[in-house]
Amino acid sequence: MKSIRWAVAALCAVVFAVSIPAADNPEVVDLWPGPAPGEKGDVGPEKEVEGKPGQLPVKRLTNITKPTLSIFRPAKEIDTGVAVVIAPGGGYNILAWDLEGEEVAAWLNKVGVTGVVLKYRVPRRMGTPTDQAPPQSQYDAQRAISLVRSKAKEWGLQPDKIGMLGFSAGGHLTAWTATNSDKRSYEPVDAADKASCRPDFAVLVYPAYLTPKGKPDVLADDIRVGKETPPTFFAHAANDPVSPENSVALFLALKRAGVPAELHIYSTGGHGFGLRPTASPSATWPARCEEWMRTQGILPKRP
Repeated sequence: MKSIRWAVAALCAVVFAVSIPAADNPEVVDLWPGPAPGEKGDVGPEKEVEGKPGQLPVKRLTNITKPTLSIFRPAKEIDTGVAVVIAPGGGYNILAWDLEGEEVAAWLNKVGVTGVVLKYRVPRRMGTPTDQAPPQSQYDAQRAISLVRSKAKEWGLQPDKIGMLGFSAGGHLTAWTATNSDKRSYEPVDAADKASCRPDFAVLVYPAYLTPKGKPDVLADDIRVGKETPPTFFAHAANDPVSPENSVALFLALKRAGVPAELHIYSTGGHGFGLRPTASPSATWPARCEEWMRTQGILPKRP
């Protein structure tokens, strides 16, 4: 039975890959004008690594020392000027580059949104505490929002509609960015850093590390909710080993702060489902997210 389930999952992945339009070669820009702040350069060359037996086929990148932005643009006739910086997950060890990056950009393009896939630095550098996000990843996330916003006119974007979407560890990175825009984590390096690093909205899909171990009702110290925290959408599965309590705790904190938020906890879906179609109800989250973006005025309402 297990082999049949994996065969079906693999087939769904193939069907999904065929069903989305082949993305044109994205424009790839360096995140930093020179050496990235805090980079030690001691993790070896960038490479793709194999998953464990039985895992879904995913392009897994690691040893990222030169962060970049890959910019996927929608068709001109449906372009809304909205942009979303996408943070793939991978436990701050790898980036699930296609599952939680390129495929997400393709979906966003379908609804008129520019998808900007952030290749942020992983894995953790030696000496980084395991109970907090690596500082290099934090630098890259804040820089990504500022850089995209600084390029809004050049790239045909609305500077007040720059959001961020993250999965798992990338969900934590997105939440961290959304709740810490009042203090830049690195010294400004150029004019792009004069632009705000606050996302205008956030989408968190099975986010990790938002609550300390054994304290599901308390937010981690690095998640600082306030009235300036942007509107947030959550999608999580009840049977996710990365507990949905992560999403619940942050949702409740946002509610108490008066920040608009929408929370979806699906009965099944597990972890790492991305956007690939499955029989689980969690596969419907992109439609719900699009509805939320229209309700929030991020995207125009349908006629």
